[in-house]
Amino acid sequence: MSTLMNLAATGLTDDGFKNGLSAVGYGLAAIGPGIGIGYLVGQSVQAMARQPEMAGNVRTTMFLGIAFAEALALIGFVIKFI
Repeated sequence: MSTLMNLAATGLTDDGFKNGLSAVGYGLAAIGPGIGIGYLVGQSVQAMARQPEMAGNVRTTMFLGIAFAEALALIGFVIKFI
């Protein structure tokens, strides 16, 4: 009980904990798309190096994949505020 009183005295309230947890949640939500985008770009560069004549098609597909993966991160960002 005294720990809760000490937290309240220092200004840490339930709102502070909720904001902290939502920031951690968004950080976890951003890990997946970050890994996915890194893998996608790496594989695209490898594909362009192997077949330079297909670089335009690979680049277009890469940007579409990046957009879809980034949408997941933006959804996590919006949920942080809800």
